[in-house]
Amino acid sequence: MQEEAPYINTWCKTVERSLDWGESSSWNDHDFEKLGELIFQKTGTLLSITTLKRIWGRVKYNSSPTIATLNTMARFAGAEDWRIYKKNTTAEKKICTPPVSQTGIKQKGYIIVSMGMALVVVVLGILAARNLAPPKVVKPNLNGPVKFSSRKVTDGLPNSVVFDYDASALNIDSVTLQQTWDPSRVERLATSGRQHTSIYYYPGYFTAKLIANGRIKKENPVFIKTRGWTGIIGRNNNPVYLDDKDIHRPGGMGLDSKTLALKLSSPVFNGQWLSFYNVREFDGLDGGDFTFETTLRNTSGMDESSCRKMILYILGKQNAIIIPLADKGCISDLNIYTSSDWISGKDHDLSAFGCDFSNFQKLKCEVRDMKLSVYLNSKLIFTKPITQTITQIAGICIAFEGSGEIKNVKLGNRDKLVLDDKFGR
Repeated sequence: MQEEAPYINTWCKTVERSLDWGESSSWNDHDFEKLGELIFQKTGTLLSITTLKRIWGRVKYNSSPTIATLNTMARFAGAEDWRIYKKNTTAEKKICTPPVSQTGIKQKGYIIVSMGMALVVVVLGILAARNLAPPKVVKPNLNGPVKFSSRKVTDGLPNSVVFDYDASALNIDSVTLQQTWDPSRVERLATSGRQHTSIYYYPGYFTAKLIANGRIKKENPVFIKTRGWTGIIGRNNNPVYLDDKDIHRPGGMGLDSKTLALKLSSPVFNGQWLSFYNVREFDGLDGGDFTFETTLRNTSGMDESSCRKMILYILGKQNAIIIPLADKGCISDLNIYTSSDWISGKDHDLSAFGCDFSNFQKLKCEVRDMKLSVYLNSKLIFTKPITQTITQIAGICIAFEGSGEIKNVKLGNRDKLVLDDKFGR
C-alpha cells in the first residue's frame, strides 16, 4: 500500500480537480455512485461505492487495491494500465521537480534568504516612498451575465467544436468547461479568454456546461452525428474508423476476427471494443415509449476474447440505457443501467444475460409505462420500473469485445417505425 499510495493520492487529486464537485471529504454515497458510473462509461469496468471509498480513505482498509482496480483507475486517467500511469506520473514529477545538489545547500540557503530579505526591504521602501495603497480586492459576482455557445467545424469524425464564451462579468479567475461527465473532458478556462476548441473522437449527444464555483451558469448541446452506421475500433483518443466496405458484409454488418486482428496487430481482443454507431435524430422518438430489436452475435473465439461480451447502448439526450450480454461464465462482470439505476452482476443474479454466441441471439429492449423490459430469444429476462427516461432517443451503439456481426436492427413504437435495417439480406 505504501508503494502505491503516492500515485493513488495523485490520481484522486486529479479526479477531484476534474470533477469540480467540491472537497471530497464532503462527498456522499451518491457522489461515489456517480463516479462509479463515469468510470464504467469510460472503461467498461464498474468500481463499487465501497471500493471507491477505500481508495479515498473513507473506509479503513490496509491492503493496496487489486491490480484490476488499479488498471481501471489508470484507464480512467487515459493510460493503458497502472504501470504506464505510474511511469507517466513519475516522468511529470521529474520534469516539474529538478534535482537539487546537497553540496553547499546550506550556503545557498543563506544567500537566498539574504537576497529575499533585501528584496523585501527594497519593495517596502518603494511602497512607503510612493505612499501606495494595497490593491483593491475585487469581489466575485457569480450572478453576473455569461455568454456560452458552440459550433462544430465539420459533419464527420473526428470533429472539432469551437466554444465561444464570455464570463468576465463573474470577476473570478477561471471557469470550468465540462463537456461530459468524463473527467478527461473537463478543463479550466480563463475568464479573460473568449474561445476554446475541443476534439470529439466519438459520436453522441453531449451537454457542455460552463461552471463557476460549482454552479452551472450555461449549458449548450453538442450533437456529434453519424452518416448512417459507423464502425469504430476504440483506442481511447486514437480510435480506428472503419470504411463502409469493411463493415458491410454478405451475412450482415460486422467485422470478422481475421480483419480485426490485422487492424489491431494482435490476435487477442480482451479489452478491445468494436462499436457500431447510428447517431442522429430519430423523428423525435421518445425514450419513455419505444421498442428496440436486433439479431446479433459475438463472433470471437474463446482464444480471442475470454468472455465475448456485447453491450447495447440506447443513447438519449439526457441519459442512456445499457444492456449487456456475455458468455454464461462471465455474467458476474455484467452491469445494467436502466436510465435510473445500476444493476451489478456482483450482487444480482444476471445469469439470464449469459448466452451461447455460437448461435445468433435475438435481443429486444422496450420501455413502456415507466418500466424497462429486456427479452432474449423471445423470453423475458429482466424487467424493472424506472424513475426517469432518456428523453428523446439520439443514438444506438452496439459494441462487441472482439469481433461481431449484426443481422438486423429495428427501432420504433406502437405508432411509427423509425429504423428498420436488414443487413443480412
